[in-house]
Amino acid sequence: MKFLKQNTLLKVLSLNSISVAVSFVLGIFSSKIISVFLGTSGMALMGSFRNFALMIKSVATLGISNSIVKLFVENKEDKRELSVIYSTFFWIFLFISTTLALLILIFASPISSFLFYTTNYAISIRFFGLLLPFMVINTFWLAIYNGLERYKSIVIIQIISNVLVFGLTALLIWKHNISGGLFSIAIGEFLMIVVTFFFVRNDSDYFKFDLHKIMSKKYINVIKKFSVMALLSAVIVPLTLLFIRNQIVQNYSIHDAGIWDAVNRLSSFYMMFFSSGLSLYYMPKLASIHTESEFKTELKSYFKIFVPLFLLMLIVIYFAKSIILKVAFTQEFSSINELLIWQLAGDFIKIITLAFGFQIVVKTMMKRYFIGEIAFNLSYFLLSVYLMKKFSVEGVLQAYFYANLVCLVLVLFMFRKLFFKR
Repeated sequence: MKFLKQNTLLKVLSLNSISVAVSFVLGIFSSKIISVFLGTSGMALMGSFRNFALMIKSVATLGISNSIVKLFVENKEDKRELSVIYSTFFWIFLFISTTLALLILIFASPISSFLFYTTNYAISIRFFGLLLPFMVINTFWLAIYNGLERYKSIVIIQIISNVLVFGLTALLIWKHNISGGLFSIAIGEFLMIVVTFFFVRNDSDYFKFDLHKIMSKKYINVIKKFSVMALLSAVIVPLTLLFIRNQIVQNYSIHDAGIWDAVNRLSSFYMMFFSSGLSLYYMPKLASIHTESEFKTELKSYFKIFVPLFLLMLIVIYFAKSIILKVAFTQEFSSINELLIWQLAGDFIKIITLAFGFQIVVKTMMKRYFIGEIAFNLSYFLLSVYLMKKFSVEGVLQAYFYANLVCLVLVLFMFRKLFFKR
């Protein structure tokens, strides 16, 4: 217990684990609901909409979380400067999200055709567009909480939001089938905004800033750096998944695409424990260090605590996969049992790569970031197309593993001086 109290990383992970445990259980049950009521085709269609929603939301926020954390750490003692930072962010991202929302409202029908092969679901896309500016404000609030290191508040917000979203998703799928499932993705985001608002109202002292005529050029330049990096990920990652899914549908079937989406969905459940824990602890920590020796110290802590924990979890999931799959899906998804090993192996390589990836993001190493992102996504897509022809959906999961391996080798080469420099 003493070691836990002294180690901030473990403390954050243990606190965050409560939220993730809730999310994991709810995610398993929501997967069961989707698989029972919508089947593999419904899983694929909802996967497409999630990828689209993630892409648009990421473009609208353009690195707001990472840049706010960095600037907050550097200016946390100066309230006036923080007010300037917050105001600059607020107006820029409100303008971006409003512009994107208008474009979504106008082009909802062609977007629906691309995502779902029909224009019948354009209304769900328009509804998502209407809520987009509010989603950005929610991300802005949570980024401030992260900069303040109010981990407990973030965890409680996540738990309440996840419970409400699960209830809503289950109800809408039960009542309205696939249309209800698609609407639940947008409405779920709105519920999160409402929950966060109640917390912000109670902590109003932390969120007071002057919105009148305050736009700082120097902070706009910081936003530009993070935004360029975030824009690449916001576009290339979801598009890669959308193109791979379309390739599976065209070459095989929407059933196979649903199997692949189910594997990705299962992966997202256990990955969120570590990715959210890293965002809460590792990002602010890296933002506050300035020397290679300090970074080496954080790396040692990462590989000493974080990586073994993740490996242990993957081993447990692998040996319990039959039980997990039985609880989370129907018999229609049984082929996941043979495919999961490739996803687990790829995720393990990914977690090792993230030890350096977060440093690249926080220190805005733009050249390294661009090379890494393009190398991973391009190799993932090309290997998927190639291996899919030989091994069907299993080839796509093999491609995920090999793409992560390529990215890890590339990142280790980028940081070679860190290991060999005397």
